[in-house]
Amino acid sequence: MTSPANSAAVPPGTSAASAFNLAAIGTGLAFAESLGELSSVLRAGGAAGTAVVQAPPGTGKTTLVPPLLANLTRHAREARRVVVTQPRRVAARAAARRLAALDGSRIGDRVGYTVRGERQAGPATLVEFVTPGILLRRLLDDPGLESTGAVILDEVHERGLETDLLLGMLTEVRQLRGDLTLVAMSATLDAPRFAALIGGAAGNAGTADDGGGPAPVVDCPSALYPLDVEWVPAALPRLDDRGVTRGFLDHVADTAAQAHTAAGALDAGTDALVFVPGAWEVSYVAARLRGRTSPGTEVLELHGQVSPTEQDQAVSGRRPGGPARIIVSTDLAESSLTVPGVRLVIDSGLTREPRRDASRGMSGLVTVSCSRASAEQRAGRAARQGPGRVVRCYDQRTYGAAPAHVTPEIAVADLTGAALVLACWGSPGGAGLALPDAPPAAAMGEAVEVLRELGAVARDGHATALGRTLARVPADPRLARALLDGAAAVGHHAAAEAVALVAGDQRAPGADLTRLLTALRTGKEPAARRWAEDVRRLETIARKEGAAVGPSVIAALASDVPVTAAEAVGVVVALAFPDRVARRVPGDGPSRYLLSSGTRAGLQAGSPLAGQEWLAVAEVSRAAGRDAAGTGAVIRSAAPLSADTAEAAAGHLLTDTVEAQFSQGRVKARRERRLGAISLSSTPVRPSAEDGRAAVARALAKEGLGTIGWSTAADALRRRLALLRRELGEPWPDVSEPSLLARLDSWLGTELEALAGGASTNSIDLTDPLRRLLPWPEAVRLAELAPEALKVPSGSMVRIDYPDVSDYAGSGSAAPDQAGPGQAGADDAGRPVVAVKLQECFGWAETPRLVDGRVPVLFHLLSPARRPLAVTDDLASFWSGPYAQVRSEMRGRYPRHPWPEDPWTAQPTARTKARM
Repeated sequence: MTSPANSAAVPPGTSAASAFNLAAIGTGLAFAESLGELSSVLRAGGAAGTAVVQAPPGTGKTTLVPPLLANLTRHAREARRVVVTQPRRVAARAAARRLAALDGSRIGDRVGYTVRGERQAGPATLVEFVTPGILLRRLLDDPGLESTGAVILDEVHERGLETDLLLGMLTEVRQLRGDLTLVAMSATLDAPRFAALIGGAAGNAGTADDGGGPAPVVDCPSALYPLDVEWVPAALPRLDDRGVTRGFLDHVADTAAQAHTAAGALDAGTDALVFVPGAWEVSYVAARLRGRTSPGTEVLELHGQVSPTEQDQAVSGRRPGGPARIIVSTDLAESSLTVPGVRLVIDSGLTREPRRDASRGMSGLVTVSCSRASAEQRAGRAARQGPGRVVRCYDQRTYGAAPAHVTPEIAVADLTGAALVLACWGSPGGAGLALPDAPPAAAMGEAVEVLRELGAVARDGHATALGRTLARVPADPRLARALLDGAAAVGHHAAAEAVALVAGDQRAPGADLTRLLTALRTGKEPAARRWAEDVRRLETIARKEGAAVGPSVIAALASDVPVTAAEAVGVVVALAFPDRVARRVPGDGPSRYLLSSGTRAGLQAGSPLAGQEWLAVAEVSRAAGRDAAGTGAVIRSAAPLSADTAEAAAGHLLTDTVEAQFSQGRVKARRERRLGAISLSSTPVRPSAEDGRAAVARALAKEGLGTIGWSTAADALRRRLALLRRELGEPWPDVSEPSLLARLDSWLGTELEALAGGASTNSIDLTDPLRRLLPWPEAVRLAELAPEALKVPSGSMVRIDYPDVSDYAGSGSAAPDQAGPGQAGADDAGRPVVAVKLQECFGWAETPRLVDGRVPVLFHLLSPARRPLAVTDDLASFWSGPYAQVRSEMRGRYPRHPWPEDPWTAQPTARTKARM
């Protein structure tokens, strides 16, 4: 007998025998209580309903919603498939197997899955679990998804890049197809955001949400049992400049061992789930746990690099009568997987997130604190099947400082692959697409530029025929192009091996991709089987699509000098990432490499690649510590190649130029052959006149006329002309630096040609060039208006120090101790200065004035030791007043010099009393 709830999910005209038995499948699952509400809102939407399901992990939404939609969208005459996305391969396989088991059917029949390199689905499949990348490629091949009746986007809260793209693209599909049901499922409290995105996408279907209102949200209350939270922070820091510290990982492992032993003493059925950020940390903690847990305890690893069999074993739960289990996992088990039997969670509070370093052309994963939402989901894993406990290996302050939600991948990741998908979809750069977050303009612009270089997009941003071909390759567009180009040089099979190697999840030992390739070929690596399947698929694509690209330089080189097997990986990597071709930097100490992009990076200590002159780098990331060798970056995976193949693979970066520089007073030139930022050769050559002029112009623009240097005479003339310009204006020339630089040809042309031809600045005096700027006939009064020297009463000719060219301050008074002898100080207010011994000016009453009486001379009256005694532009006032005080202070100090009581009648002199 069919239950009422199950009957409600079977539309008229559908055989109840062919429908999923939701009552049986939903036994014991919290979301079973929400099935009726979801069924109602989807039916209210007509043929194309939309909804957002908001339910915590472990409530059964992934198990129950797909068969519900299969029942709702299944018609007597036509059966259309329900496609469910899962963000990870292991989650897609596990969800499909669980639903098939509850349905009592064989995997691949009514319920199936498709992930990269593995497919268990057939014509009769009603519910198919796939990864987002699989569905993206199906959309590009079949934009209408004609054989699909409903799409469920699960775990949208994780904000994966491909899932965000699917949200926007499926919204457009529903505008064209009025019978496509779209459901988004989230484990966190951000469902309204996704409801607004997909709610108005029904187009002309005549449904209730035509007006663009949000899709209905179906909530499911938490199924959590009581949960104890314990904070056990480590005494050591979690992270240092090299990543996660070993001391902290030891703390996590030891805490997990102690907590599991204590929990097992109370309940032998308790399994533990330990969260750490990455595959290496999983292996490290698991190895330490195996030496610290009770005998018979099974320690399992769960991450993307272990085999599918090991992944399935970890998520399938404890076997009847089996040993206690501790599963050490990355965030795989955070929300998209439920691991049965877990009542204890140990959380490191760390996760890996993609980051893009635009300034250095690097992208990769970095270790950061997980969001508070992630921490809550991890903790909730312990209380799905009974009272649980979470032990957080950090303190409450760290928890409070963590971001509320995960950072959207679209905001921080390399967008080259996404840009190609959007270009193929007809929305270059995401234009017009309803995405949860718009892609950053700078990152998208860089991605589109990469695609243009690959020939994948046209000027208008839409995909070319080659771009559509590259989009069919399940790899980064750069690797896809390298697959097709590299096949001509190294063969289809070798190119496919290299691309599968780089596109996979495996970590290269010692950063050496060739060593990893050898290990995968033996079949001993956990990922060997999947890698071999990827190789077969890529080789097929290479043979089929190879005609899409024309002949390449690397293929021509291979015809003359065959590429060796040892170089095959390096050639393909260099074709994919020519900006990461690297050459060893000479020197002792740790290995350092210069990439063609200009980035410097270190190589892991003890790497088999140490000493290789040339590397093709597949992955480089920001780092500190010993491996970075002071560069701020470290090479994570690379392969060796020769200089010839490096130049051929990155041939478009080759330049052969003559670089002239103005250095040490003359033009010097070298012929430089470069591969991007890497210097291949540098030879001294004689510069051409054009190169010389350009070098001089660059030096002058950067360093000004000081590059040539101002002689004493030239500087004095310039200062005199600047004063005349300031006081009289035209026609006296503007001799400020910007003005002189702006009209070099009119006054310095001859000397510039001499410098460009190799002359030294020592042979050039700017005095005569400046005279070319003198206006005629006014120039004949230069000595009268602004003389070089002033004759004082003693008969001496004293040089006038004119103000600096940049000093245009107004007149003002100056304190005696503010300026040194013989120079215009900051308080001289841009006035000409005469620094002269006081005794040489006895009897001088009227202060001289320059520039037809406009500018009074400022006197620095000096002691016999040429130290300033007074500064004045009113000699008469000085003799009548301040002089008496100066005399009383100085005549005892300088008794050999005259200090008359009456300076008006005293003889002006530069001599001592004895020589007068």
